[in-house]
Amino acid sequence: MIIDCKPGECPVEATVGLVSNKWKIFIIGALINDRVLRFGELLKKTHGISQKVLTDNLRDLERDGLVSRTVYAEVPPRVEYSLTDLGLSLTEVLKEVEKWGREYLKTHPFPNKYSK
Repeated sequence: MIIDCKPGECPVEATVGLVSNKWKIFIIGALINDRVLRFGELLKKTHGISQKVLTDNLRDLERDGLVSRTVYAEVPPRVEYSLTDLGLSLTEVLKEVEKWGREYLKTHPFPNKYSK
């Protein structure tokens, strides 16, 4: 069985906890597609996210070792975000989630309760 483990020791719980909201998934997806993005570019690619929510999620992803933040000493300062090797290792997992979602949407209406 996949989820036959104790809370706090469960690999599925750990994975879901790291990418537990839609914004983290969109941020990771944008960085998988483009490799390196500046804050403003991430803001545009994650339609509907606020600057504060993007900042908070980037901090979480950086803290968890999935995203790298590089600051360049320029005027004005330039900050770029990219996935770490650990973050890139989610690529195949997210491709499978996307594949499953595409199949689901062929026979089920979009579950709007999740898009808010």
